[in-house]
Amino acid sequence: MRIKWRHWAWPAATLATALLAATGCDSTPGARPKPTAAPSTSVARVCAAPAAGPAKAPAGAVTVDPAVAGDLATKTKNSPPNTTFWLRPGTHRLDPDRYAQVIPKKGDSYLGAPGAVLDGRRTNQYAFGGTAPDVTIRYLTVQGFVAPHDEGVVNHDSADGWVIEHATIQNNSGAALMAGARQQVRANCLRDNGQYGMNAYKGAGRISGLVVEGNEIVGNNKDDWERRRPGCGCTGGVKFWAVDGADIRGNWVHDNRGAGLWADTNNNDFLVEDNVIEANDGAALIYETSYNAVIRKNTIRRNNWVEGRRYADRGDNFPFATVYLSESGGEPRIRARTDKIEIYRNVLENNWSGITLWENADRFCNSPANTSSGDCTLLVPKKDRCAQPAIATAPLYADCRWKTQRVDIHGNRFVLDKAVVDCTVKCDRMAVLANYGSYPDWSPYQGERVAEAITREQHNRWHDNAYVGPWKFVAHDPSRILDSAQWQGTPYQQDAGSTFRARDGG
Repeated sequence: MRIKWRHWAWPAATLATALLAATGCDSTPGARPKPTAAPSTSVARVCAAPAAGPAKAPAGAVTVDPAVAGDLATKTKNSPPNTTFWLRPGTHRLDPDRYAQVIPKKGDSYLGAPGAVLDGRRTNQYAFGGTAPDVTIRYLTVQGFVAPHDEGVVNHDSADGWVIEHATIQNNSGAALMAGARQQVRANCLRDNGQYGMNAYKGAGRISGLVVEGNEIVGNNKDDWERRRPGCGCTGGVKFWAVDGADIRGNWVHDNRGAGLWADTNNNDFLVEDNVIEANDGAALIYETSYNAVIRKNTIRRNNWVEGRRYADRGDNFPFATVYLSESGGEPRIRARTDKIEIYRNVLENNWSGITLWENADRFCNSPANTSSGDCTLLVPKKDRCAQPAIATAPLYADCRWKTQRVDIHGNRFVLDKAVVDCTVKCDRMAVLANYGSYPDWSPYQGERVAEAITREQHNRWHDNAYVGPWKFVAHDPSRILDSAQWQGTPYQQDAGSTFRARDGG
């Protein structure tokens, strides 16, 4: 799996400098917000009261004995496909070999009785693997496995059609689970795992039809991978890679190190709705080099306090936001439920900044500056086509870029009280911007071409929003900091029909 560098910051030569005192932030660097209490909004409170499984074995089920090490894997191996396994109460163990995972057959189901735990004892790397489709895991606690970096404990091999429901997957290394096509992840507690709650990555082929609903996703990236591998872009609650069609709804995503939800590289057709996303160290949502999404009716609060403050304290003037769209936009030629990115009817309250729309002018298919180095856009399958002289003219001039375009931001409520966030500057911005293109020397996107395009030509629009608090706006590049009248006026003409109440608080 590729390691990605996040493209938040500008090249060093263009970064604005500032004194530490200018940020107005005096907390200990790297300090995390206090753990979040259950929100008043109706949301998935799964970890505190997980649903209990069947107290008796269902008719026809194979009973698994916790007193026999390896009993689950052995009985799975010796049973036909479509078998139901019922795990008795108690702590179940696999054989003491790091590769001694369970390999289900097609249609197998695993049901945990109340108190049934599958424990890897920091010895086994994986709990459930293999390529069999349509496997179901319910009511089971899975803990203590030591999956390597970027790998997962449940559905390790990203098989298709798995259903994981009412499970608690906690205190593992790596990711709690991987994802395959048509996977359904519902009403689970994905807690305190070393890297991700879920890593939706499939080595061969795309993931489609993914459902992530009603889960509590909390405390993940416990091993703090961004500090261990700076710039890896490999942290947070859930990471999505090349997923074509995902419904992410009704989840409580909170107190994760890094971003809450992060879609990275050629994702498409996402619906993100009715989630509560709060108190994550980084952004609530990152949508990067991806296409076509609906983001609506989410409650997003107290995110990005740690990472936003960290960069501000370093003097970085980039508008680090709680909803961050990086080289992502609507594309009518790619089939999805929408042909734009629509962000509406969300409440964003006391986050570190608001929404940033960004394009790195130097990041395009076949550019050495493209951190998704093995990938091209969904419009140009072969990256070697994106080269001079063809890239300088239509259609490749447009199609070799992941473009932040056709973003429609409306009907949202943005609330900022700087006393709550504990800052004076750099936590109060909406932004649409790009850098000055300069690399590589054959790039057709040099100079201000991309900055002009994202700001004025690519149909990115804020309108009919409500602002409470001392908001500022950034357009074109980080040096252009605007008040609401300048933001609404010529030439930007943003936030028509919006209201502004300047005082702090709600």
